[in-house]
Amino acid sequence: MIHQYKGSNPFIHRDAFIAPDVVITGDVEIGEYTSIWFKTVIRGDVAPVRIGSYSNVQDLSLLHQSPNKPLIVEDYVTIGHQVTLHSSIIRKHALVGMGSIILDGAEIGEGAFVGAGSLVPQGKKVPPRTLAFGRPAKVIRELTDKDIEEMQRIQQDYVQKGIYYKENLANK
Repeated sequence: MIHQYKGSNPFIHRDAFIAPDVVITGDVEIGEYTSIWFKTVIRGDVAPVRIGSYSNVQDLSLLHQSPNKPLIVEDYVTIGHQVTLHSSIIRKHALVGMGSIILDGAEIGEGAFVGAGSLVPQGKKVPPRTLAFGRPAKVIRELTDKDIEEMQRIQQDYVQKGIYYKENLANK
């Protein structure tokens, strides 16, 4: 369900896939070939939410923000199942593992990987191309080329899944 909030309507690129039971409200922009998966909630009713192109936000995730603190998800990002993002920045090619929580002012660097179940506290910066894990998240190591390839495979797989679902759910 797509809703306006106080005159602000979500903008969703025509090539994006939005699962039928997703809720998106207010000042939200979603780029091309991005997929938003089942039972996800994206509320742009406090500050803007910007989600780039070729990204995916997987099932049961929650995206929100604090006043004057937008939430930004750049291009080619994977947000795993049941992730909470709040007024944070997720840079290009990053992956946030399932069940993780990223809090206000946190920044996940380009190509970084936040391991499943992690908590990235307010203001924490995860450097590019590193693996951060834990509660609170700590940098464990630099990513290998194999890690980066796997992250790219997942992201590209979700682009293809989104295209498939968009074409096939629309025809039912």
